[in-house]
Amino acid sequence: MFVTQAIAQEAAHGAAEVAHGAAESHGGGFPPFDSSTFASQLFWLALTFGFLYWFMSKVIVPRIGGILEMRQDRIAQDLDKAHELKAEADAAIAAYEQELAEAKASANEIGNKARDTAKSAAEAERQKVEKKLAEQLSEAEARIAQIRDKAMADVGSIAGETTEAIVSQLIGGSVTKAEIDKALKASEG
Repeated sequence: MFVTQAIAQEAAHGAAEVAHGAAESHGGGFPPFDSSTFASQLFWLALTFGFLYWFMSKVIVPRIGGILEMRQDRIAQDLDKAHELKAEADAAIAAYEQELAEAKASANEIGNKARDTAKSAAEAERQKVEKKLAEQLSEAEARIAQIRDKAMADVGSIAGETTEAIVSQLIGGSVTKAEIDKALKASEG
């Protein structure tokens, strides 16, 4: 629908007349500032303020106070509980550290005992081996002495036989055993 310009002007003029007529019926000012209504406005202000004051002091403030007191009690209980738990945790930590120190001391003691036991066992084994080696060494020295004595005993006869073979080869004649023994004794002396 199209509104023509004439209809729009007529509607605007009618609205202005209605607003002007309403302003004339109220005396032409803002109603709260009208001095004829000050007494009733003050009465209702005092009555409303008194009711709101009574309502706040008897209902709202006690409820808020109760809530704040309940929260303060709960916070105090939570803090007490936290202090108790902290004390328990500190005691548990102290007990743990005590047990840990005891365990370390026990482990050191066990380690020292094991080391001493192993050391004494190794020492005993070493002594056994040294004793066995000493026995084998003395047996070997006895055998060497026997072989040396036997060899020395045979040296004279071997030297005699060798001398006899060398002389017979060089001279071409034979030498008696008594002469060889006499020559060997002279060379030893």
